[in-house]
Amino acid sequence: MTDLFVKICGVTSEADALLVVGLGADAVGFIFAPSPRQVTAALAADIVKRLPDSVVTVGVFRDEAPGRVVEIANRVGLGAVQLHGHERAEDCRFVRARVPRTIKAFPAGDRAISRFEEFGADLLLIDGSSPGSGEVFDWRLAEGVVDPTRLIVSGGLRPENVAQAVAHLRPFGVDVASGVEAEPGRKDPAKVRRFITAARQAAATLDAGDRSPTPPGTARGAEAEGTGPYDWMLG
Repeated sequence: MTDLFVKICGVTSEADALLVVGLGADAVGFIFAPSPRQVTAALAADIVKRLPDSVVTVGVFRDEAPGRVVEIANRVGLGAVQLHGHERAEDCRFVRARVPRTIKAFPAGDRAISRFEEFGADLLLIDGSSPGSGEVFDWRLAEGVVDPTRLIVSGGLRPENVAQAVAHLRPFGVDVASGVEAEPGRKDPAKVRRFITAARQAAATLDAGDRSPTPPGTARGAEAEGTGPYDWMLG
């Protein structure tokens, strides 16, 4: 895997947006659904104008009317929309046809994941059962549900466990909100730095391993760790 995509979500201020971008985040997430981290379209638009074009700006919506999702996304100038509720496949396709990129989120183990292709989204995000709660899910529930190059892992990630998630699932990207906060809606610079560093180092280690010859019968990465990837379940 290369170029792990790191999204820092729940940003509520220009200062935090510039902070996470300066520390190396690829994407900044703005939550428009009811949440302690909810922002207005006007605030998000002001922040987006001050970010580099290379940064992906993502608007997070939950069970919002498709037309309103599109209207807000285009008014703010978002680079992507994340649908994080119980949106119908046809509504997701409607949005996808009118915005640059879509991410469809599902709770881990949701039966609807098997129908992901029907939603027409670019990327699949797997989260815990209560978005924003910092709840960690059993990563085995995200195995094989989609091509890993289209998978974003969220739900309870933090600086201490993101490397294990990357090693186990080899996803396209990782997404964090509460795991790098000083308090709801305000990011902790030290946690953001440690999270991004740990995630990128894990991806780099996997890349180095993929380029190294592996003796016959030897497992690599998570397989070589036995039950290691699940140590987080004990903490």
